[in-house]
Amino acid sequence: MAGDVSHHAGDITSHPDVSEMRERYARVVSSRGEVAVDGLVVLAGLYCAISAWTVHFSSSRPDLMINNLVIGLAVALIGVGLSMAPDRMRGLSWATAAMGVWLIISPWTVTRFPDKGIIWNNVVIGAVICLLGMAAAVTVMRNSRTTGT
Repeated sequence: MAGDVSHHAGDITSHPDVSEMRERYARVVSSRGEVAVDGLVVLAGLYCAISAWTVHFSSSRPDLMINNLVIGLAVALIGVGLSMAPDRMRGLSWATAAMGVWLIISPWTVTRFPDKGIIWNNVVIGAVICLLGMAAAVTVMRNSRTTGT
């Protein structure tokens, strides 16, 4: 025979990279909750971006429409960044919470007399984004303590 091509069931413990593979697996398993929060941050940001059209902000309020679009896209991008590089985006998770607070107060600061639908939309989505930002910050901090980074 030219070569042995049969597959033998071997023990992986003798593999040279077994410790690195175990550490990586442990990191992936421990970050499941973090990914869920990050996905919700992305969805909340996308809703905020399109909320001006779904709640039918009147065309007389273009400043608030642009405000929600920009803040919503920024929140969604932060959510994507949190899921891709959570250690690098740690500080921006707190910024997400601050953007949620801004969304709550923006109807009164950007426009003079906001409609009730606009107020309810921004207060609810702002509170959701604020809570998700704080949850993302807590999970990133907790995971960084357990991994020692």
